[in-house]
Amino acid sequence: MTKQIAVVFAAAAMAIAAGPQTFTGVITDSMCADADHKDMKMGSDAKCVVACVKGMNGKYVLYDAKAKKSYVLSDQTTPEKFAAKKVTVVGTLDDAGKNLKVDSIAAAK
Repeated sequence: MTKQIAVVFAAAAMAIAAGPQTFTGVITDSMCADADHKDMKMGSDAKCVVACVKGMNGKYVLYDAKAKKSYVLSDQTTPEKFAAKKVTVVGTLDDAGKNLKVDSIAAAK
């Protein structure tokens, strides 16, 4: 019984330690996950991002150029107003490190 309690406390501590983090990058779409929309020839990057999400069943993602990683955002509504813009997202990564549960999105400073 004591061993089970210790395991529960250890798991709880790990969950707390893996809480929300801050990520900075560009809001883009899963179709053009590296944030390069030149080949699409649709005008602005923002227009391409929104079109890919709405018209091609893409998802809004945060692209971190430094890490060269894209994270699918749990919030698929708020990112539209930040399409192709640099933002700061506060949230929690899933265990696979691919999906980001969004707590907040704000324009990067």
